[in-house]
Amino acid sequence: MNAPLHHELPAALLDAASARPRIDAQWDSDIVRQLSDYIAIPAKSLAFDPDWAAHGHIDAVVRNAAAWVEAQKVPGLKLEVVRIAGRTPVIFFEIEATRTGSSQTVLMYGHLDKQPEFTGWRSDLGPWTPKIEDGRLYGRGGADDGYAVYAAIAAVQALKAQDVPHPRIVGLIETSEESGSPDLLPYIDALRPRLGDVGLVVCLDSGAGNYDQLWLTTSLRGLAAGTLRVEVLTEGVHSGDASGLVPSSFRILRQVLDRLEDSATGRLLPASFHCDIPAERVAQAQATAAILGDDLFRRFPWVHYDCGGREQSVLPMTDDPVEALLARTWRPTLSVTGAEGLPALQDAGNVLRPCTAFRLSLRLPPRVDGARVVQELKCLLEDNAPYQARVTFEPGGAATGWDAPPSARWFGQALDVASQAWFGAPCGYIGQGGTIPLMSQLSEGFPTSQMMVCGVLGPRSNAHGPNEFLHLAYAKRLTGAVAEVIARMP
Repeated sequence: MNAPLHHELPAALLDAASARPRIDAQWDSDIVRQLSDYIAIPAKSLAFDPDWAAHGHIDAVVRNAAAWVEAQKVPGLKLEVVRIAGRTPVIFFEIEATRTGSSQTVLMYGHLDKQPEFTGWRSDLGPWTPKIEDGRLYGRGGADDGYAVYAAIAAVQALKAQDVPHPRIVGLIETSEESGSPDLLPYIDALRPRLGDVGLVVCLDSGAGNYDQLWLTTSLRGLAAGTLRVEVLTEGVHSGDASGLVPSSFRILRQVLDRLEDSATGRLLPASFHCDIPAERVAQAQATAAILGDDLFRRFPWVHYDCGGREQSVLPMTDDPVEALLARTWRPTLSVTGAEGLPALQDAGNVLRPCTAFRLSLRLPPRVDGARVVQELKCLLEDNAPYQARVTFEPGGAATGWDAPPSARWFGQALDVASQAWFGAPCGYIGQGGTIPLMSQLSEGFPTSQMMVCGVLGPRSNAHGPNEFLHLAYAKRLTGAVAEVIARMP
């Protein structure tokens, strides 16, 4: 995946100088308004809104996006909202090729479902309240990744405005991605005859190392999730009466987690949760670390505080940029993302609680099977419980990560041409710590396809957390870069 030398690069097929003002105007006059309307709709994914069908928010964002695409009247475009009973809907569109002799298809992917609100939003911001500030569109889902369908169509329109020939293009916009894409495979199976011979996948649901160049995602971590629950009593009792005799459910939970994680270092203990890191990925991490340097650490909102008149801040787990990149992309880690059995501080009396439950989220190396890890977790955490407490682990989802296939020469060149034309810098290569279940599924179904996994989630964009934003200037440039890569597909 090494980028070609700049003096070897062919000329761009899309005239960026004339395409740029057109793309900018389309974003400023139309797409930003569409995304603002999208942000205002709480279209939470089905894992966070089991009554999504009754609430109608998923249907609303699908209906709005589909109507906008059709209103663009792109020559050769056909669109259908596909529905399978009991499943969240998908938008499927296809655009006929304008290049003679072109037999392969470009598949463009995005999603419209969202993460839940989360806490900690600035007082003047909110998850469902769109606001533009300093060139950033704040609100839940705009960057992750409601913009994708709009950017995809705008990229095609940029090609057609200059009569640049392109291959056949299909789009698949789903609405269950933030729940692990449980509804996607049935749609892929149903639509497979219409997908065609996919030679290039453009996935607009990933991140960027900075906002200064095009970034290609080279790998994605997998996921294993579930709820660990420890029960010791049928009801809470006075802590003065019971403590010292009845074991604390929280302490037992800590003991059980010690089987999984070294709390001093954060390293996961089961060897089967790790994998060897390919030499190519290590080399790419070294190159990316040289580009980003300390920006890798500055991108996070660290807590700063006064310590005896001296300001301190929380330290990262490593200060080595290469190690930081590998740790967040190729090493397993545990996060506790939710808890039950713990009353709010203002409601906490002197009661020994009957149970404690944690929601566990494990990010896994790209080549580790998520379903296998979930089963191993259940055995590891439930067996031989301290004090014979009732310890249960209820699986809550699994996904296997993804490691990009080798790049064809044309693809590496196209990425660098696009990045130089639209950003004035070569393409960067970076692994991402998140999970896009579709990618491993598509790699299995289309093993020879080139995978352009990219996105707008750069420093501080904070997908899933508070104050999520879409960097508008970067989204505009990415739109043009995607068009250039599509144009260069053989």
